Amino acid sequence: MSFYQQLQESTEAERQQLFASEMITRSLNGDIDLDDYVSFLSQAYHHVKHTVPLMMAAGSRLPDEKEWLRTAIAEYIKEEIGHQEWILNDISNCGFDKEIVRNSTPHFATELMVSYAYDMVSRVNPVGFFGMVLVLEGTSVSLADMAASGVKNALDLSERSFSYLRSHGSIDQEHIQFLETLLNKFESPQDQQLITHSAKAFYRLYQGVFESIKR
Repeated sequence: MSFYQQLQESTEAERQQLFASEMITRSLNGDIDLDDYVSFLSQAYHHVKHTVPLMMAAGSRLPDEKEWLRTAIAEYIKEEIGHQEWILNDISNCGFDKEIVRNSTPHFATELMVSYAYDMVSRVNPVGFFGMVLVLEGTSVSLADMAASGVKNALDLSERSFSYLRSHGSIDQEHIQFLETLLNKFESPQDQQLITHSAKAFYRLYQGVFESIKR
């Protein structure tokens, strides 16, 4: 069994707990209002805007023997630059003022997840950042398209309000394949253990973000 397969198996319980979150369940069922959707996008903005800075920080802290990983992070950065602006544009297309969201304060759960990511990169080990990547990329590919369809049907919004979700849905399969190949390159038991621990933690933290979005 490859490390990626082991990782999926080891984090199955945490993943299912996240998928069972009320906000996710309601979104998939179309039981959602516009404030719910914009609240989700607002919290997404507050963590997605840190993706590139976190990758830059992780890349700068890697040792020379992980130059292959630094190169991969550089490729990721090219793909992720500017995604937070897509989210703000989706918010604007929903009829809300995106500048209010840009200047707002994130929910504590969102702030906690971002803080944990920075702490992992700067204090523990930058390799652990890939636990967060697994959670966010994997969740998006699994749920984004279905959630977008459920919300769209419920709210009768134009497709222009779903650029973030659609871009991270099934068309994002290449990212997952790239991530799987990358994770399978980690051969050190210490690295594998850290990424598994990190992924479990980020599933719980991301679940907290969804639970913070109250009807």
